Amino acid sequence: VQLQASGGGSVQAGGSLRLSCASADSTFSNYAMGWFHQAPGKEREFVVAISRSGQGTHYADSVKGRFTASRDNDKNVLYLQMNGLKPEDTGLYFCAATTVGFPVRLANIYDYWGQGTLVTVSS
Repeated sequence: VQLQASGGGSVQAGGSLRLSCASADSTFSNYAMGWFHQAPGKEREFVVAISRSGQGTHYADSVKGRFTASRDNDKNVLYLQMNGLKPEDTGLYFCAATTVGFPVRLANIYDYWGQGTLVTVSS
């Protein structure tokens, strides 16, 4: 499945952004999805996993209460609503798809990746 992430930008601390991850593949709903964050000079880390239906979500502790993942399987789009952004949220955000199931926190379990979209949060 091909994935295209978008929606990154520059905001001040406390601001909000909504990321999108679009797929042209009609099998999008067959995949559990995830978002990952890669800060400058650091490894990619788990942010959230969402089930195939979208009814199940599993968040990293660092984003609980601030970020919300959702998906629209009719439109083949995954979203990440990011509120209360902090400078440490700065970095590239990647969407990914897996056939393994839900929830999956390990990046190497995901089969398909979109390109990163850059989020910059200034203090």
